[in-house]
Amino acid sequence: MTYDAGSVSLQGRVLRCRISDGPKGTLDMDAVRAAASTLAAAGPEVGSVLIVGGSPNFCTGGDVGAFAAAHDRGALVGEMARDLHDFVLALAECPLPVVVAVSGWAAGAGMSIVCVADVIVGSPDTRFRPAYPSIGFSPDGGMSWTLSRSIGSARARDMILMDSVLSGEEALRAGLLTRLVPTEDVQREAEAVAVALAEGPTETFARIKRLLADAPGRSLAEHLAAEAESIAACADSPAGREGVDAFVQRRSAQPSQA
Repeated sequence: MTYDAGSVSLQGRVLRCRISDGPKGTLDMDAVRAAASTLAAAGPEVGSVLIVGGSPNFCTGGDVGAFAAAHDRGALVGEMARDLHDFVLALAECPLPVVVAVSGWAAGAGMSIVCVADVIVGSPDTRFRPAYPSIGFSPDGGMSWTLSRSIGSARARDMILMDSVLSGEEALRAGLLTRLVPTEDVQREAEAVAVALAEGPTETFARIKRLLADAPGRSLAEHLAAEAESIAACADSPAGREGVDAFVQRRSAQPSQA
């Protein structure tokens, strides 16, 4: 498999995807399309995914100037939304851990992308804003579905309707950020987490993500049955055998076998 040396690159076992560009951090649709197609075709050489911005801001959403200049605004925005949704679905369905480094602003589509990640790293200077109502738009990128699952339905309604801004500390308390570090450490921390996850038990992570994704649609009894089936499969997998053997032998598990 080949990787675009621009917006998508493989660094070790970490697939690094840049999704914005320019001084403001505008959503880069070419980069989004490249990331979506690369994720869909990713092979065993990839162990985790790292999503980053291309400026001091993670992503401030779509190019509003392009919306204004379009002859058919509805057609343009609809096409962009569909391409963005291909990427969001690729992230949501990705069996690999997805890490996001949120420097500066995550607004509009940038915030939507954050909401489908597994590990979200930000700082006190990080800012989240839905941004859609300010230009008379309803959300895309899944925000109206994912945000309530991160911060609760009542707070999600309030935040989107009021177009509220959450600081890094507020986002951490609300559950939108999972890790808060100093501003200068956001990229470094996100990269370290992505590397650590990439060296972990890939198949096990995939099973964990599937259990977490499926849980809301199941009864407890149904989910307990799924957990039993999953843990039994893990116990008989290379990662599970190596993990148990390493534990009883009081040594570290070998990443190549995990």
